[in-house]
Amino acid sequence: MTSIIIIAVVAVIVIWVISLYNSLVKLRNNRENAFADIDVQLKQRYDLIPQLVETVKGYASHEKETLERVINARNGAVNAKTIDEKIAADNMLTSALSGLKITLEAYPDLKANQNFLQLQEEIADLENKLSSVRRYFNSATKELNNAIQTFPSNIIANMFGFHKETMFDLGEQRATLEEAPKIKF
Repeated sequence: MTSIIIIAVVAVIVIWVISLYNSLVKLRNNRENAFADIDVQLKQRYDLIPQLVETVKGYASHEKETLERVINARNGAVNAKTIDEKIAADNMLTSALSGLKITLEAYPDLKANQNFLQLQEEIADLENKLSSVRRYFNSATKELNNAIQTFPSNIIANMFGFHKETMFDLGEQRATLEEAPKIKF
């Protein structure tokens, strides 16, 4: 009778460990899937950037440094391999695109150009989609991190090498975005 109880307790523990492990794997896979969604949007963004730069070049030929920063940031983002590298590269690209937006303020004719307007609309749409998939990625990351850090799943997570993952954050742009916008008339 005692051996049956011991076997039952061991079986329950094994089932519990397997269940927690499988939950952690599902959460990790959900996070990776969420980043794959970001990758799709980033790929579209990277494909549009050369078109945008070529359109702007016709009007802003002397703004070569800004355009080169955008292209270099885009190339760095395309070549990034890991999730952390892609997050850092995307932050650099977003910063470079912000610089391009500031440069464009000096070119009213460009802002009225139909090709430019269409590209600008496509990029704005992609930026909105990127914001959405980034939120989903951060939500998936938070769920995984919560499971990894809370008891009792943290025991299983440590045993099988799960670790806290990085959120998709604003990086160096945070200080700029926390400033109130300046409105001029």
